[in-house]
Amino acid sequence: MKIQLPYGRGVLETEIPDARLQAVFHSRLDEYCPSLGEAELVRQAMASPIGSPTLRQLAQGKQKITIIASDHTRPVPSRIILPLMLEEIRQGNPQAEITILIATGCHRETTQAELEAKFGPEILAKEYIEIHDCNNEDSLVFLDTLPSGGRLIVNRTAAQADLLVAEGFIEPHFFAGYSGGRKSVFPGVASRISVHANHCSAFIAHPKARCGILDGNPIHRDMLFAAKRTGLAYIVNVVINSRKEVVAAFAGDCDAAHRQGTVFLDAICRSAPQPADIVLTSNNGYPLDQNIYQAVKGMTTAEATCRDGGVIILAAQCEDGIGGDSFYQLMRSASSPQALLERFLALPPEETLPDQWQAQIFARILSHHPVVFISDVPDKVVEAFHMTPAHSIQEALSKADRLLGRNDGRIVVIPEGISNIIR
Repeated sequence: MKIQLPYGRGVLETEIPDARLQAVFHSRLDEYCPSLGEAELVRQAMASPIGSPTLRQLAQGKQKITIIASDHTRPVPSRIILPLMLEEIRQGNPQAEITILIATGCHRETTQAELEAKFGPEILAKEYIEIHDCNNEDSLVFLDTLPSGGRLIVNRTAAQADLLVAEGFIEPHFFAGYSGGRKSVFPGVASRISVHANHCSAFIAHPKARCGILDGNPIHRDMLFAAKRTGLAYIVNVVINSRKEVVAAFAGDCDAAHRQGTVFLDAICRSAPQPADIVLTSNNGYPLDQNIYQAVKGMTTAEATCRDGGVIILAAQCEDGIGGDSFYQLMRSASSPQALLERFLALPPEETLPDQWQAQIFARILSHHPVVFISDVPDKVVEAFHMTPAHSIQEALSKADRLLGRNDGRIVVIPEGISNIIR
């Protein structure tokens, strides 16, 4: 069978013998055909918000309005969503002072070129844009104590807005259950201190902190509390397919609209596991496969249907390299993945290290599965992450066979790892 995996801005292709192919998991998002075009779907959602007045009504009488927008690591179709949000706000209040706040979380600053690619030159030229910095104490304010006991510190522009709204998209998330909704605020515009408290080792290890789970998930509980406490009044969230096209849109209350979106996504993306010897997947291509840090997400989907000791193959071009020096140093310095896990689990929440959560999940996967990593990253860097480097699917499959000690292992393929829920 011919297989294609998203890889950067292109694809990787290979043939897998039918005798070895156990299953191919697709999220069915690409098969879903909405009755309206992309902009019309967003307009329709905004015209009938869930659990909230319209954005036009919310904007009336509000002077300082902040729109939280996603950063360069998220394929949110902002060129479609933001103009419609700006239009509706100004219909309700033509004199509003609008700030577009880029939710970088703990990521690097979004460049001007990335902003233009995301929003288009017109919005970049006409609108006031602020980029969140999780380390800049002067731009942050303490609001409350999180349910977990951590300190809720968020961006001052968000906290002091007369009206706070957000755009975003909903996809399966490897420890928050789903992306979107409350995540625009937390971790999107929160301080590093607050994110570390929420992403502590005990929460990351919690059995409910998994893809497709909200109820009972301690990470989600903190995030929702933070969004409501900061005043997130309205969201416009979309669901996209592998071509980055909008197939559904949800607007309104940050919890109610988000929940409805997750119900839609769950019905399309969930599959039952079929434990395999080899699981071949991707990180959905650009922009989600920009670095090794983000590529851990696709590995967790493969983990859910790979037998203990089975091999995971993940394709991620990683044009941006590693994705964080602290993440690299944590993985490189570990004598073994198991030793790293033990180190993290011994740390109290207030001593959570930068990027510890990603390294912890990565170490959890590596402690059960060898990982063959297809990328453009130098081999010695991939090896420092305790993985086996490869540069094509066929090379990766050959190396997986050697790791298994046999060449007849059954293979599961998940072309878009991040778009699937396997549970």
